[in-house]
Amino acid sequence: MSQNLSTAEVSRILGLPQPHIRGILRSGFVHPARSGRRYAFSFQDLVVLRTAKGLIDAKVPTIRVRRALAALSQELSPGRTLSGLRIYADGRNVAVQDGGAAWQPETGQTLFDFDLDSLAREVSAVRNARRSAEDDPAPAALARVEFQRGLDLEDEFPDAAQDAYAAALEHDPDLVDAYVNLGRLVHEAGRAREAEKLYRAALDRRAGDAVIHFNLALALEDTAGPAVACDEYRLALDPDPDFADAHYNLAGLCEQLGRATDALRHYRAYQKLSQT
Repeated sequence: MSQNLSTAEVSRILGLPQPHIRGILRSGFVHPARSGRRYAFSFQDLVVLRTAKGLIDAKVPTIRVRRALAALSQELSPGRTLSGLRIYADGRNVAVQDGGAAWQPETGQTLFDFDLDSLAREVSAVRNARRSAEDDPAPAALARVEFQRGLDLEDEFPDAAQDAYAAALEHDPDLVDAYVNLGRLVHEAGRAREAEKLYRAALDRRAGDAVIHFNLALALEDTAGPAVACDEYRLALDPDPDFADAHYNLAGLCEQLGRATDALRHYRAYQKLSQT
């Protein structure tokens, strides 16, 4: 069995939504291995992502976190890793401490610390749970197996991935990530109303999740029109005012609806988040 971790397992350990993890990967400063078509994260990959999570929890805008860590990865000498550094938010600057030296690769806000020993314990717990699930016929364990199968199939066989996520929900109707992933796939397949129902089911089980509200807003653009979608984008911004993509999409819809003042406000918010 591989000692590397899947995206779903990393999401559970860090409490970081999978779309955020993929967004951080797109910045290019962490390069997990591949196991077939899915990512296989090492412990060092988790250190990088945990650092990003700490900054995001400290209310540093996601785009700023990506830029700060990307800049830091370029500054490190070959062979150096983040595990030997202390990275924290100090006021509006991301600070890095290495022994007696400290520097700022990008800006951030508020102070945080993280414990690598604690992270290692969490990784160990997930790996042990994975081993147990392979021989455990309990519905929750079977749901996790089907969910992982869906992740493995998504890129190359999206229809089969849909079946896997549906099977996961049959075993565990409260598996929120399965609703979200299945909703995204069926929306991409042109079934926006089905996606809307799946996202609403996810919100029933995880109220106030910014990413789910954002995905639901995308579906509502196709099923209910711009006015209703606008309301949903605003709900995405309530828990995450720095959700740049929500500002951008909301600005475009406000412009369609003739709400020029609102459109300008959200465009400016998007530009500010993109530039800071």
